[in-house]
Order: sequence, then structure tokens, then C-alpha cells
Amino acid sequence: MSETTASRTVPARAATPRGRTARTALRGLQILLALFYAGASALPKLIAHPSGAETFERLGWGSTGMYTIGVLELAGAIALLIPVLQSVAAIALSALMVGAFIVSVTALGGENAATPLILIVPLALIAWALRGSLTDLRRLVARDA
Repeated sequence: MSETTASRTVPARAATPRGRTARTALRGLQILLALFYAGASALPKLIAHPSGAETFERLGWGSTGMYTIGVLELAGAIALLIPVLQSVAAIALSALMVGAFIVSVTALGGENAATPLILIVPLALIAWALRGSLTDLRRLVARDA
């Protein structure tokens, strides 16, 4: 090999601070969303706080609907923090937010309709950025089947 060829080789890419910062920011976003879904969204439903109970009564879903949605939100919040479930949790919570948007627009007159749409954006980012965890989950399920 000549000196010219050797000098043209590109050094292997090491983990850059920028990549580390992006991973840290993504993890922070996951934690923030998990805290929101567990504390601000699921908890009021699971303890039957009047703010949640009134809305579900107005929808005609009663306490069963309220507790079901609360459990789904809490499960999603927990799954956002489990590496193999992160992407699927973000997808599931996004689907829940699509439903929340539709209910808000059709049954509640658009009251708080923007909130689910705003939450879909970071959930979609998490689902896309961590899509590799779907392969890990598929492999794990196939191995146990």
C-alpha cells in the first residue's frame, strides 16, 4: 500500500458527543412522557378524581371506561421505560391519542383537542428513533413461542 492510499483512509467513527446528547435527550423525553402519562393522565382516572369522572360520565362511558383508559395509559407509561417495549409503547400511546382526539372533537366539542395531537409528535419521534426495539421484541417473542 502506498503512502497516498494509506493517508486517504477514513478513521472509524467513534461515539460522538452529538450522538450521546441525542440519546440522552431522547431518554429524557421518554421519562418526561412517562411521568405525564402516569401522573397527570392515568392517576386522576385511577383514583376517580372528579375532573376525569365528569368527562367519562358525560361521554356515557362511566367508571369502566375511565379505569380502562387509566390502566392503558399507566401501562404505556411503564412500557416507555422498558427498552424492549419502548417503540411499541410509543405506537400504542399514539393510537390512544388518536382516539382521544376523535372523542374530543366529536363528543366534547373540541375541548382540549390539541393536547392529543401535541403528544403524538414526541411519541412518533420515540417510535421511529427506537424502531430497532421492535426487532428485539419480535425475536424475544419468537424465541419464547
